[in-house]
Amino acid sequence: MDIRTRVKSHKRKKVDGAEQYPHVLQFYSVPPTETISLQEFEEFAVERLKVLKACETAGIKHIRGTEAYNDLLHKEIRKTKLRNILKTSGKENLTEEDIYGRKLDHISHFILRLAYCRSEELRRWFLQQELDLFRYRFQNESIQGSEEFLILNNLDYTPIPSEEKEKISGELAYSISSGHVSTADFFKVYFTDALDLVKSRKVYLKGGYAYVVRDDLISILLSVYRAKLSKALSQTSRALPHLEEDDRLLPMLCGLSKRYLGQDYTNKKPSAGQITADMIEVLSKKSFPLCMQHLHQVLKREHHLKHGGRMQYGLFLKGIGMSLEEALKFWKTEFIKLIDGDKFDKQYAYNIRHNYGKEGKRADYTPYSCMKIIMSNAPGPGDSHGCPFRHTDAEMLKQKLRTNGLSKDAIEEVMTTTKRGHFQLACSKYFEYIHGGVTGDGDVPNFQHPNQYFEESQKRLNGDKGLSQSTPKTPKVVRRVPANSQTTPSQSKSQSTAQTQNSNFGELDDDFMMTEEEMGLLDQKVTN
Repeated sequence: MDIRTRVKSHKRKKVDGAEQYPHVLQFYSVPPTETISLQEFEEFAVERLKVLKACETAGIKHIRGTEAYNDLLHKEIRKTKLRNILKTSGKENLTEEDIYGRKLDHISHFILRLAYCRSEELRRWFLQQELDLFRYRFQNESIQGSEEFLILNNLDYTPIPSEEKEKISGELAYSISSGHVSTADFFKVYFTDALDLVKSRKVYLKGGYAYVVRDDLISILLSVYRAKLSKALSQTSRALPHLEEDDRLLPMLCGLSKRYLGQDYTNKKPSAGQITADMIEVLSKKSFPLCMQHLHQVLKREHHLKHGGRMQYGLFLKGIGMSLEEALKFWKTEFIKLIDGDKFDKQYAYNIRHNYGKEGKRADYTPYSCMKIIMSNAPGPGDSHGCPFRHTDAEMLKQKLRTNGLSKDAIEEVMTTTKRGHFQLACSKYFEYIHGGVTGDGDVPNFQHPNQYFEESQKRLNGDKGLSQSTPKTPKVVRRVPANSQTTPSQSKSQSTAQTQNSNFGELDDDFMMTEEEMGLLDQKVTN
């Protein structure tokens, strides 16, 4: 839904909702009561998630509060439908678009509160990003707007009179880093509300009160907001089981924390079919992210990958442009070094065709995003999938980085970023060193998807030439698709019966996985 189509921005008369949303900032103390559709529910959540992801990215790349941080965050928020939260407060000249923006801000916060209250890790992430967003918005408020916010939220923080300021101007001078006491605004608050500032000795204390300069007032507000939001998240978590009966909202909420918001990397694009099986070895060394490079190396060494690795790597290859025919050729070439071709056709070819939407429910599966790889299906013993920066032992990761040519200083920088939990930024730094430094704009790509890594690498290596012009393409080899995928229903039934009688089920790969729904569809196809 585009708010520009719903409202007319040129209206300047008093509109409904001005009393409900008197200020652009809020502590989100009162839940929304509006009725929205399921489509709007999901759309609002996604827009809020984009903003919080922008807060995370800006906080990782730059120091909070700096000009670079503010510029990046402003630029990213402007791209979302929550761009109206960048406006300063004021009751005058409110438009319907302004009120709708405040409603969207209000409702979207509570939707993500439902999604991110399910675990301590999710609550901690959500709390940090919401606090960073509040800090940025409050610091960009006007003096009048910030004082209105304090009054509306019953925070008795008012500037001290000039007479009192003159009496203690000598002591107050130690509280400001620049400027003069006469031009600065100081607030007199109970010292228990400013414990962080007292701890760092940034305020003057007298009679149980702390004298806080306006620039440091945000520290107090963040403490208040943190306490309110932490309590609200705990209460929401206890109430969440009541939503288990609603099969419409719960799956959507559970998937939001892993939601990928970037480009859709399917093979429905001009590069589809350009990647052949013979090109993978060279491309893996030049342009594969570390996770896919590791899977390729394990496949070449062991001529086998367990189900999680096949899914992660197979969908990645599909996303970079490998066709179904080439995928069958690629996997079979490796697997038949360990097993015979008939066993591959019976146990593995179906899953490859299934990923391309040619079997089962005919869904065209998309490659895994970084968040899905990091957050879902952690690798167990013997598994090769996952994110190396998240799931690999530190010493093993160092060794892998060293093998790929990173210097000692580069390895230390990547490992430091990894230890802080910024796995995608660590991957971006790895990309930077592998490709010889950042581009002319001085920025490191913020990778959200392994296929994004591949495309950016190809751009760095080949410029505007494109993959098809820069990478030599081997002659296309036409091969027959396994016979059991070309049979008629009657032939399929007879062949299936014969295979069941002649095969030894004890030899089936223990990690061959198929859902109950797929098994049912396959049985129905055979019996028909």
